Amino acid sequence: MSEAPGDEPRGGPDIRFYHLTRTPLEPALATMLERTLSRGQKAVVLASSEARVEHLCGWLWTYDDRGFLPHGSARDGSAEDQPIWIAAADERPNDADVLFLTDRADSARLDDYAVVALLFDAGDDEQLADARARWTRWKGDGRAPAYWKQTDTGWAQAG
Repeated sequence: MSEAPGDEPRGGPDIRFYHLTRTPLEPALATMLERTLSRGQKAVVLASSEARVEHLCGWLWTYDDRGFLPHGSARDGSAEDQPIWIAAADERPNDADVLFLTDRADSARLDDYAVVALLFDAGDDEQLADARARWTRWKGDGRAPAYWKQTDTGWAQAG
């Protein structure tokens, strides 16, 4: 079974943990953002700092020589017109359906989204500890997070 953000939510905020074990954040995020847009949904990507916002914005312009993912940040303005908004601040100015949390960024607005995807790197001990702490916290809050792990063919729900 393979699923990624952009698939139809099961009702309420669909919380998904994506354990990056085979690819770095950027290519995994780009694939998920492509799927999100293909379903007619908008996204917010929260990063840990303005420097990371600029890095992700630059990367999304150049990662594919056949095209790009339309996106913007506070530097670009016109948030309401951006299908993908990348920010370090916990905001939702484009009325997004999907929230991507990267680099240990956090949000107090989970219930504003249909899907919340936490992406964390298997090789980063701080990200692993943070993901475990959020899993425990969100389960304690009555949420039902799902755990997804990369496989040779995509994503598979685990445990």
